[in-house]
Amino acid sequence: MKTNLSTPIILKEVNKMEYIYCAMLLHKAGKKIDEASMEKVLSAAGSSPDKARIKATIAALKDVDIDKVIKEASFAAPAAAPAAAPSEGAKPAAEKKERKAEEEKKSAEEAAAGLGALFG
Repeated sequence: MKTNLSTPIILKEVNKMEYIYCAMLLHKAGKKIDEASMEKVLSAAGSSPDKARIKATIAALKDVDIDKVIKEASFAAPAAAPAAAPSEGAKPAAEKKERKAEEEKKSAEEAAAGLGALFG
């Protein structure tokens, strides 16, 4: 079997993300993001907590407004293009424009939900 040299790098990045996920979970639950809480969550998830990474994560999030970051990230998602409507025959042009505007508004609202929908 041929090995991929980037696999260890990818696994290292995934391992870092579990600490961010842990912090996000604690934040969503309204709990304080501290060493003891993160250690408990990571242990409960079946991971072996690394105290150095926990400290680094807490330090990195020290001056971060998590709610603001989530809100900004939810608006950064690109809006999906509306699907092409089937032929509408003899409907007036104003009605077609109104329907298209409603579809675009729904699409924009769904895109805005983005990451924010995951956290509340």
